[in-house]
Amino acid sequence: MSINDGLSEFSADVSDGLPSSWDWQQPVIIGVSGGADSMALLCSLAELSRREESPSVAVAHVEYDLRPEASRDREFVVQHAEQLGFSCYWEKVRIQEASKVQQGGGTEAVARQLRYDFFSRLAFEIGARHVAVGHTRDDQAETILHRLLRGTGLGGVAGMAGARELCKGVSLVRPLLKIRRQKPREFLEAIGQEWREDKSNNQMCFARNFLRHHVLAEAEAGPYPAAIESLVRFGEQASVEMSSRSKTIDVMIEKSIEQKPDGEILIHQKRVGDDLHIMPEALIEIWKRKGWPRQELSSKHLKQLTEMIFCGSLERSTVPNAVDLPGGIHARLTSKGLSLQVK
Repeated sequence: MSINDGLSEFSADVSDGLPSSWDWQQPVIIGVSGGADSMALLCSLAELSRREESPSVAVAHVEYDLRPEASRDREFVVQHAEQLGFSCYWEKVRIQEASKVQQGGGTEAVARQLRYDFFSRLAFEIGARHVAVGHTRDDQAETILHRLLRGTGLGGVAGMAGARELCKGVSLVRPLLKIRRQKPREFLEAIGQEWREDKSNNQMCFARNFLRHHVLAEAEAGPYPAAIESLVRFGEQASVEMSSRSKTIDVMIEKSIEQKPDGEILIHQKRVGDDLHIMPEALIEIWKRKGWPRQELSSKHLKQLTEMIFCGSLERSTVPNAVDLPGGIHARLTSKGLSLQVK
C-alpha cells in the first residue's frame, strides 16, 4: 500500500508490520486497552480495513479489577469499536484472586497470561487466525533490558517476536514493533482521537514502569540518547544468533529428553553432550514447550540446573541434589540424570 494512495503514513507503517499470512476476509482480533498504543493500532487497522472488501474485524478488551476507572476504560473501548463498526468482546478478570492460584508470577505476569488466555478463547470462538496487539519499539527495548537485569539467556534478550504462536492455529501479531512510542500519540492527535491514560503506568512499584520512567528515560535524556535503538539492535543480533542455535538445541532436546506419562521430564546426562553454554537456552526451550512459567526463572536457576545436569564433570559437593523452582517445578538428580516435574 502506498501513502500516495491516500493512506496515512502511520497506517502505512502498521501495514508493513503485518505478516504475509494476514487475511482480512478471515476474522482478525485487535487487543485494545484504551491506551494510546492500542487505540492507534485500532484506528490504523480500521483505516486499512476500509480498503478491503468485506473485512472481518473484532475488538477484544480485558477489564482488570485493579483500578476503579477500569469500567470507564471498557466503556470507552466498546463505544469506539461500535463507532467503527467492529464487534467488541470483553471480559472482566480478578487479578488478586488469580495471583493466589497462579504461583510464580507477579501482577504483570498474571495479567498478561489472563489477557492472552482470553484472546485465545475468543480466537477459537470466532475462528480468528490473528490477534494484533500494540507493543512498540520502546516496549521491545524495555523487555530486553528487563530480561537482562532479571537474568536470562540469549533467547530472552532476543526480545518479542513480530509474530508468534498464541495458541494452535492462531498468531499473536505486533504490527507496531518497529515504531517508536511517540508515533501512535502523534497519529491520534493528528486525527483528533482521544485515548485513556492508565495511572498505574506511573507507579514505580512495577518493574517495567521503573525501567521506562527512570532508567531508559534518563539514559536517553542524558549520556545515552540512542539507548532504545541500541537495545533493540542488540536484541535483533541475539535473534539472529538464536536462529542458528535453535537447530542445535532441537537436536539436543530430541536426543536427551525423555517424557514420562505422568508429565515428568528426564534429561539424560549421558546424552546431552558436553556443551555447557547452550544448556541454559535448551532449558528455556523445555520450559516453553511444557508451558511452565518462565517469568521468574532467573539466570541463577538456569545455572543451578546446568550444574546439576553436568555434575559428572564438576565437583559433586558443590551441586545440589534437588531444588524447588518458580511455578511449583521440582528438580532432582536421579541415577540417570535430572528429573523435572510439577509438584
